[in-house]
Amino acid sequence: MATPRRPGSRRKPTDQQAAWLCRGLDQPGGKLPLFDDTGQRVKRQTIESCLKAGWAERWFHNPLKPDWLVCRLTESGRSAILDRSTVIAVDFQQGVRVE
Repeated sequence: MATPRRPGSRRKPTDQQAAWLCRGLDQPGGKLPLFDDTGQRVKRQTIESCLKAGWAERWFHNPLKPDWLVCRLTESGRSAILDRSTVIAVDFQQGVRVE
């Protein structure tokens, strides 16, 4: 298994890594999927690189499918995804005249 990097790694997720990590944002416990939106297995290299970067962690061992990496999003992974997002502040009050 990949050894996590030290916390605070400044590297950012690639598009493929970010797409996989984003899917854990709204899942209970941050569970990350084994399969993508089209039903294809997520590449092991993507999973291993996210584990190594500390963005994901091994959740539990599946005795029926020992080669499957069941993972969940870490706080570091959540931060990496949210830092990667572009947030635009919108002032809806602009132009509204209050008397």
